[in-house]
Amino acid sequence: MVPSHVRAVRRSAVTALGALVLAGLPSAAAADPTPAAGPAPSAAQTLGADRPSPQLLGALQRDLGLNPEQASQRLVNEAEAGTRAGRLRNALGERFAGAWVRGDTSAELMVATTDAGDVAAIEAQGATAAVVERTLAELEGAKAKLDAAATRVQTLDTPVWYVDVAENRIMVQATSQAAGAAFVMAAGLEGEDIGVRVTEERPRLLQDITGGDAFYINDSARCSVGFSVTKGDQAGFATAGHCGRRGATTTGYDRTAQGTFQASTFPGRDMAWVATNDQWAPTPGVKAQDGQEVQVTGSAQALVGASVCRSGSTTGWHCGTIEQHDTSVRYPEGTVDGLTRTTVCAEPGDSGGPYVTGAQAQGVTSGGSGDCTSGGTTFYQPVNPILGDFGLTLTTAAAQTTPDQQEGGVQAWTAGRVYETGTTVTRDGVTYQCLQTHQAQGAWAPAGTPALWQRL
Repeated sequence: MVPSHVRAVRRSAVTALGALVLAGLPSAAAADPTPAAGPAPSAAQTLGADRPSPQLLGALQRDLGLNPEQASQRLVNEAEAGTRAGRLRNALGERFAGAWVRGDTSAELMVATTDAGDVAAIEAQGATAAVVERTLAELEGAKAKLDAAATRVQTLDTPVWYVDVAENRIMVQATSQAAGAAFVMAAGLEGEDIGVRVTEERPRLLQDITGGDAFYINDSARCSVGFSVTKGDQAGFATAGHCGRRGATTTGYDRTAQGTFQASTFPGRDMAWVATNDQWAPTPGVKAQDGQEVQVTGSAQALVGASVCRSGSTTGWHCGTIEQHDTSVRYPEGTVDGLTRTTVCAEPGDSGGPYVTGAQAQGVTSGGSGDCTSGGTTFYQPVNPILGDFGLTLTTAAAQTTPDQQEGGVQAWTAGRVYETGTTVTRDGVTYQCLQTHQAQGAWAPAGTPALWQRL
C-alpha cells in the first residue's frame, strides 16, 4: 500500500516506452549500438527470463498462487522492469528514492522521486511515479546511523532494521515499542519518521549444514552449497560465512572429502567460499524439485517485489518474494548488514543454499524465523558482494566468464568484475553506465546487452 504522503501516478509496466522529457535520459533506441549479428536482445532474453525451467515455473505457481501464464509473465516483467528502473535511477540521480514491482505478475514498476517534475519522464518509461519526501540516499544515511548504534547497543530486542523503499521510511523490528524507540534514540533519530514493527520473531542462523546439496563442516555441522564458483583455475562454491571459518574442512553430501574454507566473513557479512578438490566439478545447476535442476546464467540483482526461489538441503525448493534489500539483522552471534529480506520459508540446514530469480543468482541463505510448515521470513546474503570481495567468478550456463584484458585504464569493461548500478565503463572506445548490479560475463559485453548497460 502506498503511504499517504506518496503521490502515485499509475501506468502499466508493459506500456510502450514514450517520449522522454527528463534531461539526460536517452531513448531506449539509442541505448547501445546494435550488434552486427542482429538486433540487441531484450532484458528478458539477456537474463534468461523468457525461457524458465519447468521446475521454476512449478514452484512459483505453488508458492505464489499463480497459473502457468502468470508465472511466465511475471518473470518477463521483472526482467524488463529491472532495466527500466536502472535507466531511471541513473537519470534521476540524487532525486531517486527507490524502485519496486508489484502485482500478481509484477506488471507495475514503481519508481519514487522527490521531485514532482520527474513524473512525466517516469511515466514515459512505462512506470508508475511516486513523489515522496526522502531520497534513497537520505534513507540509507539514516539506516547507517542505526548500523552504528548497533555496535554500541547490544540488545536482541531490536533484531532487524531496513530501508523500506515502498513506504519511504526506515523500519525497525522490535519485541516492544519501547525497545524500538530506545534503539532509534540511541541512533540519534528520535523525531524522524522511523517505523517500529512489534513482533516476537527473532531471526536465527539456519545452520544444522550443484546449489542446495548438503555439505558437512569438520564432520559435524551441516549447511547447503550455494553457487559454484572459480578463482583462477581453482573450483569451489559460495556459501554462508557462519557455516565455517577459514581452514575448516568439508565433506560432500555423500560424506566423501570435498574441500576447505578459503575465506569466511561473519558477522558483519555472512559469506564464505570453499575450494574443492578435483573430484568435485563446478556446474551452473541449482537443485530444484524431484532431482531436477535450474541453470544459472548470471547474477543480475532483482528489484524489491520480485519473485525469488530458494534451494536447501533440509526443505528443498521454495519460492516467495523479495521484501527489502539492505537489511540489518542482529543474530545472537552478531549483527549482519546488507542482507535481503524475503517471504521464502527455510529451516536449519538450509543455510548457505542458493536463491535465484529466473535464471539469475541472487544470494545464499543466512537466517530467518518460522519454518516451511507455518511459513516465515528469511534473509539472504547477496551473491555479488561475495563474488566481488573474494575475487570469484560465478559458474554459469552462459558463455565464458574468463576476465578480458583491460583496454587502457581502470574504467575499461572487464568480464568477471562485479559492477554496481550507476558505474561507468569504456568498451571499444564507447562509454556505458551500468543499469543493474551484476557480475560481467564475456557474453554480456555492453554493446550487446542494453538490459544491463546504457550508452552515454
